[in-house]
Amino acid sequence: MSTNIKEVAKEAGVSVATVSHVINQTRYVSDETKLKVLKAMKQLGYRPNLVARSLRSQRSKIVGLIIPVCPSDTSGFFFTTIAQGIENKLKEHGYNLLFSNSNENIECEKEQIRVFNSQLVDGLIIAPTVDDHQYLNEVISGDYPVVFIDRKPVGYKSDCVLVDNFSITYKAINTLIEKGHSRIAFISGHMGLTTSDERYFAYKKALEDNNITVDESLIVIAEYGKTSFESGYEFTKKLFTSQKFSALFVANNLMSMGALAFLNEQRVKIPEELAVIGFDDYDWTKISVPPLSVIKQPAFDMGRKAAEVLIDRINNPTKRFKEYRMSAEFIIRGSI
Repeated sequence: MSTNIKEVAKEAGVSVATVSHVINQTRYVSDETKLKVLKAMKQLGYRPNLVARSLRSQRSKIVGLIIPVCPSDTSGFFFTTIAQGIENKLKEHGYNLLFSNSNENIECEKEQIRVFNSQLVDGLIIAPTVDDHQYLNEVISGDYPVVFIDRKPVGYKSDCVLVDNFSITYKAINTLIEKGHSRIAFISGHMGLTTSDERYFAYKKALEDNNITVDESLIVIAEYGKTSFESGYEFTKKLFTSQKFSALFVANNLMSMGALAFLNEQRVKIPEELAVIGFDDYDWTKISVPPLSVIKQPAFDMGRKAAEVLIDRINNPTKRFKEYRMSAEFIIRGSI
């Protein structure tokens, strides 16, 4: 396991900045403090990147990106679009982008961050995995700023660029209620993500604000790692065969596909027999019969915003951290 500059600082009993000054010889540090730092580096086996050290006073104009995409998950398109937005903005400022995929695996994410720690990057943009992210305080080195996108980590403070999932989901559920629906089923990917959690809470809040009792039997949540086409299909089948409801909200694109596959097999008339709303506006949603009403996320604009925030952070490292919320769009088609 590689050691980072924060661990050296902790072992030596000094600040990260002091360790950096010793390594880079950028400011006077007393001989006593230097010895403490050098001793800590030796004990921990810390070896600074010599190329990075020699060039740190200059900027590499390289930014890292880590996305969490599983092989069977259509969110790959979502995050690829985000990456395109990031690259589009970075190019305006002369930056290049390097990106990798954590496969929604926390250990893979940690390893990739360690790799970026050893590279000459000016900053990192990351869509974190679902787990508690206090570990980032130890794994991410203090040499570059980090911006989080789409998901807000727990236990680590930094700039975040997120979708206003709560407001747009609330609007969609409220629209169903205005159309006379009170038995609204809800299918979601696993909890523990900013995205899933906010959509779930918005669903419940919209019902409560309209004096509709939240029926837990109409809510189906996937287990971690079980967000898939198949789970969307099976969850819809389970609801369809055991509950009575007039509307269905699926808070995940892949599960929306599975839900519609089951409903089409059963020849359910949409929206006459069941109103349906899905998440993300991919091409397939426009050609389904009838075209699916969806919540469209501003993926490209999110990417541009994250890059803009990171560049600003690189240039102004002492600014207070901020959370940026992007508005999504509720597109009404023939399914409601």
